[in-house]
Amino acid sequence: MPDSSRPQTTRSAAALLVDCLAVQGCERIFTVPGESFLSVLDALPDVPAIDVVTCRQEGGAAFMACADGAMNAAGSGRPGVAFVTRGPGATNASIGVHVAHQDSQPMILFVGDVARAMQGREGFQEVDFAAFFGPICKWAARIDDPARIPEYIARAYAVAISGRPGPVVLALPEDMLVEEVPASLTPRPLVLRPAQAVCPDALATLFDLIADAASPIAIIGGAGWNAKARAHFQTFAERIGLPVATAFRRQDAIAPSSPVYAGNLGYGPNPKLVERVRQADLIIAVGARLGEATTDGYTLPTLEHPGQTLVHIHPDPEELGRVYRTDLALACAVDEFAECAMLWEDDAILSFDAGAEAHAEWEEWATPQPSDAGIDLGLCVAAMREALPADTIICNGAGNFAGWWHRYWRYDAYPGQLAPTCGAMGYGVPAGIAAALRYPECTVVAVAGDGDFLMNGQELATAVQHGANLIVVVVDNGAYGTIRMHQEREYPGRVSATQLTNPDFAKLAEAYGAWSARVETTAEFIAALGVARERSGVRLIHALTDLERIAASGATISGLRARAKATAGTGA
Repeated sequence: MPDSSRPQTTRSAAALLVDCLAVQGCERIFTVPGESFLSVLDALPDVPAIDVVTCRQEGGAAFMACADGAMNAAGSGRPGVAFVTRGPGATNASIGVHVAHQDSQPMILFVGDVARAMQGREGFQEVDFAAFFGPICKWAARIDDPARIPEYIARAYAVAISGRPGPVVLALPEDMLVEEVPASLTPRPLVLRPAQAVCPDALATLFDLIADAASPIAIIGGAGWNAKARAHFQTFAERIGLPVATAFRRQDAIAPSSPVYAGNLGYGPNPKLVERVRQADLIIAVGARLGEATTDGYTLPTLEHPGQTLVHIHPDPEELGRVYRTDLALACAVDEFAECAMLWEDDAILSFDAGAEAHAEWEEWATPQPSDAGIDLGLCVAAMREALPADTIICNGAGNFAGWWHRYWRYDAYPGQLAPTCGAMGYGVPAGIAAALRYPECTVVAVAGDGDFLMNGQELATAVQHGANLIVVVVDNGAYGTIRMHQEREYPGRVSATQLTNPDFAKLAEAYGAWSARVETTAEFIAALGVARERSGVRLIHALTDLERIAASGATISGLRARAKATAGTGA
């Protein structure tokens, strides 16, 4: 046996890697264990500051890390971290990397890799990870030399949190991880996000544009947005009466109670807000990439936006002018910009009435009207607003079901919305688990459609195992509703591949050890919600809804079908 009284002269590369993570502020790792990084799993118990969350599928683990990075971006800015094994594990996890990339969220994915001597031979589960992940992340690399672990980890953090935040993927050959390295080899110090100051001349030009504008509007939320940006930009906008719209699924970027909040862009926005953007003579985009969803297919505004001046503020200079013709571009941290804007004094700017007008339009749009539906989701969301705390965090994946929460929920908390801007299904439950673990004092609700839920519903086992307090609402209309909606628009009456036969989700939740209820009316939903809020642990409400009412906009299957047939009949 080795003499434990003697000072260690070496340690494993895996132990060094874990120490590097701890120094960089990693508090939690999401993983599906694999034999390719057993040495890392062995080193983790020696660093109790890092919580290890065992997941049931690598896609769920990556979604949790992505959501954790999104929440951290709102405050500490540290990336979410996941560990998966090679081949199937890495390819499963790629969905979370893609979401982190398109959503501009900091994340690091570590992939256990084949031994160095096996590389290039298509060994067991071998993938060229740099080539595979390169197009959907900021940096993908492999650590072949254990002595360079401190360098690679520090660089991974720097890349993930700088400029436009995003994902980094590092492959770890299993033989490299078990090599011994000198004990004198230590982690690099904590990496911080680089300062990105605002150009005073550009800021002065912006305020000149605002002073000359008749109908300006701001579109906010996205890369680098945090609590500081939210508070300062809101103060600035309220001071001058500037209408503020949020980019797609960035609805917590400003408090909904703000008298200048105009609502959200994306799928199913308020038509009056759409018209405001079309008629604006000055558009100020802060943090937002102006992606396809936010701009309704690059039409709101148009790419060349004649008659409109576009100011784009973004932390990544490569994003500015990449898609849109930009009249004034500011490459800077959005929180630094917001603070400078708040402190700027310019007597030439008169307060706009449009902010209050736009807010009133949103209030009307965001107030549900009763219907004769068995379950009226608008009223259900209104009931949730009454029953749950203002700082409740809402998490959802992709599907028409989310539209009711986007329209009627008030995202007061920050962070208060975890939803993939790239439209990935299966995100809601894993994100909800990450949120429940990150903010155990807050109420967290994961909302999922029936098709959406079964993408990652097995992570309820993870939630129960790790003691997460989480409410899950499964909206079950027996179909892939969004695709069915598009089918009726393009091929009315020809239903193909969108019908679903579902399990009893309430009984399924019970099998996982959760409390559950099955509801078919609005009154039953409200009653079940009342019971759920008084309980702890995982609680699931299975809400059976009518497919006919396909969208929060009021669209119906029969209406879409009739409209499409009428259009086809006229040859339009």
